[in-house]
Amino acid sequence: MASMLLQHREIATLAGGCFWCLETIFSELRGVEKIISGYSGGLGPDPSYQEVSTGTTGHAEAVQITFDPRIISFKELLEVFFTIHDPTTLDRQGADAGTQYRSAILYHTTEQKRTAQEVIADLNEAKVWTEPIVTEITPFKAFYPAENYHQEYFLHNPAQPYCRVVIEPKVAKFRKQFLAKLKK
Repeated sequence: MASMLLQHREIATLAGGCFWCLETIFSELRGVEKIISGYSGGLGPDPSYQEVSTGTTGHAEAVQITFDPRIISFKELLEVFFTIHDPTTLDRQGADAGTQYRSAILYHTTEQKRTAQEVIADLNEAKVWTEPIVTEITPFKAFYPAENYHQEYFLHNPAQPYCRVVIEPKVAKFRKQFLAKLKK
């Protein structure tokens, strides 16, 4: 029975600025079963936060999401993704600048790649933003979990200034917009 349940799980790897923001928001969605903050899309194995922060490893701060596609689709994850960060700024999210903060979809299957291309094309055609989307769509190669203190960061540090000024408003906007998709 357990192996049958695992057959209905998929993995998504997304980068969109600070992984603390992404982890906090995606963890609240129904159908998301596990989320890990970490690093992906760079060179060399098992980088540290200090190494990634220099921008020289090529890794992006990313989240790896295990989800049940019977409850939430990859396309729905991308709809949230493109709402909670600015996909039009190259290597930047707000005050966070550098390749480690780039917008990227690291696809695990050709279906994820196709879905990502379609969602971006639809958003560009709808002119949701005045500038074109610069989100990378690249094949997934490896994911390295971030240090333990980065996991569930907002949950454990809600009074930290970055959490109050940056994450808290994003979470509030997300909850209002996606209320029907939240875990109860």
